[in-house]
Amino acid sequence: MKKTQYSFLAISIALASQVHAAGFQVVEHSASGLGRAFSGAGAVGDNASEMSANAASMMLFDKKQFSGALSWIEPEIDVETQGAPSIPGMSSSADDVAPSHLVPAIYYVNPINDKWAWGVGMYTDYGVSTDYPDDFLAGSSAGYTSLTTFKLNPNIAYRINEQFSIGAGFDIVYAQAELKRTKGAAVLPSTMGGAGLPGNPTDTLIKMEGDTFGYGWNIGALYELNKNNRFSVSYKSAVKLKFEDGDFTDGVGIINGGGTTDADLDIELPDIAIISGFHQLNNQWAVHYSWQWTNYSKFSELTAKGSSCAAPTNPYGSGTCFSKQEKYEDNQRWSIGTTYQPTDSVILRAGFAYDEQAGQATLSIPDTDRYWYTAGMTYLWTEDLSLDAGFAYIDGKSGSFEESGLTFDSSGPAYIGSVQLNYAF
Repeated sequence: MKKTQYSFLAISIALASQVHAAGFQVVEHSASGLGRAFSGAGAVGDNASEMSANAASMMLFDKKQFSGALSWIEPEIDVETQGAPSIPGMSSSADDVAPSHLVPAIYYVNPINDKWAWGVGMYTDYGVSTDYPDDFLAGSSAGYTSLTTFKLNPNIAYRINEQFSIGAGFDIVYAQAELKRTKGAAVLPSTMGGAGLPGNPTDTLIKMEGDTFGYGWNIGALYELNKNNRFSVSYKSAVKLKFEDGDFTDGVGIINGGGTTDADLDIELPDIAIISGFHQLNNQWAVHYSWQWTNYSKFSELTAKGSSCAAPTNPYGSGTCFSKQEKYEDNQRWSIGTTYQPTDSVILRAGFAYDEQAGQATLSIPDTDRYWYTAGMTYLWTEDLSLDAGFAYIDGKSGSFEESGLTFDSSGPAYIGSVQLNYAF
């Protein structure tokens, strides 16, 4: 593994936020799921992507199946400073702070017999990207932050009886991230609210990148009341990312006297629980719903340790390179949707979801409550080949928050489009 600047990098991962889901969570696992706002996840069983919500759902298939999806995420989040004075060379507003992203996902399910099935998924549960202008006055708190995670998730499932199935798997998570911060208003004298740092507002304060691996596991159960009614319960464990002996660069000189030193920091991607239901009402109509809980409250603090962080002026104390108290609460997401099949070759979907805010909003976390409005369809090309498409409009609640003695307003929606191919053989 490449040795990189892990300490502030790990902090950026935990502090930054996806703009389309609470905290830094990614829920875009399939086009079929997107069309119904991911309601019924793990219980619908319409294609192999269902294993991303519940490994036990693999027992719903009697053929091998491949599913591959691509989701395009287009956020439009703007941040503006309230009452900021006009300062030459600095900007008090930032448009589109969350760049667009393409999120892939691949799944394969292989039934062994009536009792056993195995499969593998490659997708992500967490990720982030925020990008502020280099001349943003709060550059030392904003800047550029990027986290990409990729999960390899092998699973196995077993049917206990006609009604009850169980499944389990393990996760290998690869994480890659980059962080850049600029001096911003810190170059101003103290009489103007700055720290009097030398240089220009657009100068780089810190810039870091790195990668690491983490490991986790998942379990699930599926109860089929009958062929038209079923319920799904699943749990995904937390995944610890251990950033050891990373390079910590002090661009100011008050923590380690300046330069680069080693530091360690551990963070966890939160554990997730999902409960879902699916009900086929007749030959054309079905309804489905889900409740998802994410354990964000474990983020009580972030602390990076390093023996070289021992400058007399270190505000965190000797041996601590960085420390910040966090204000997160457990997040809940409710979703409901319907499926309608007007013809033998066309399936239509619609859904709604309410996604709670997970953490107190900051520049790195413009978090807020979100409302999902979604629609989608499937075209059954042949008995074994189908194409899915889904679209979501996500309405994020506008809000204000305070940080570094300033007040900021954040607002803007997000749009998601997804396509998917499914092939059974």
